[in-house]
Amino acid sequence: MDGDNHTTVTEFLLLGLSEESEQEDIVFGMFLGMYMVTISGNLLIILAISCDPHLHTPMYFFLANLSSVDICFSSVTVPKALVNHMVGSKSISYTECMIQMYFLFIFGNMDGFLLSVMAYDRYVAICHPLHYILMMSPRFCVLLVAISWVITNLHALLHTLLMVRLTFCSHNAVPHFYCDPYLVMKLSCSDTFINDVTAFAEGGMIIMTPFVCIVVSYAYICSKVLKKPSVQGIRKAMSTCGSHLTVVCLFYGAILGIYMHPSSSYSLQDAMASVIFTVVTPMVNPFIYSLRNRDIKGALRKIILRS
Repeated sequence: MDGDNHTTVTEFLLLGLSEESEQEDIVFGMFLGMYMVTISGNLLIILAISCDPHLHTPMYFFLANLSSVDICFSSVTVPKALVNHMVGSKSISYTECMIQMYFLFIFGNMDGFLLSVMAYDRYVAICHPLHYILMMSPRFCVLLVAISWVITNLHALLHTLLMVRLTFCSHNAVPHFYCDPYLVMKLSCSDTFINDVTAFAEGGMIIMTPFVCIVVSYAYICSKVLKKPSVQGIRKAMSTCGSHLTVVCLFYGAILGIYMHPSSSYSLQDAMASVIFTVVTPMVNPFIYSLRNRDIKGALRKIILRS
């Protein structure tokens, strides 16, 4: 691919997290182990919720959706990295890269929207307990999830189409184990002004809107609990919201680690934040919810005893 001839790039090279073969073997083992744990852990959560009629409530409906999205989110990036390592290749075709980015946009943002929906569910349960069944009807819950899917798909389509319009010439090396949209965009030899503005304006709104909804929901919850403070009330609020808050902090902490840095630089810390966002978070979510939730632990115990 000679840069002087402006040959169009037909594939990208995913350089991974390390260029040393010994470290690559270690990373491969870690990724394989974490991916297997992610799939099995989230499938167990889905199975527990599906098999236990007592868990057929809005909160666990959203949790099952979150587990499904986490499986898909991790599956977008990790299997390709594992296959490339096994066959001794670093390449990914242009089409595969664009498809990977499309689904990264969908599932990454879907996580945020589901977390905001779950925060609203906790707000209704604590602040309006008498109207909970009416406000969080099955139809309304399905509608919230469906709207989230529509928004994230439109968002992914917009940014993927903007990426497709770019021209890539000689440079095709991506210093990551997947097609990070911002790293790929930096390789373009055409003007990325529209992409940058859209990512800042529309992309920022897509990320911040769920976060603001979460903050507002928990502000109302704190206000409700602190109006008549009691040890029992605080303990109940923490048992209800503790797992969700932990996942929210991990999810948005990773986002801050990825995007709150100068666009001209990319360091090891940024790579680690990306790993936490795309690999670690989907893996630990089932453990956070199962370890801190007696209903989930009870349902899992029943499944184990039956088997």
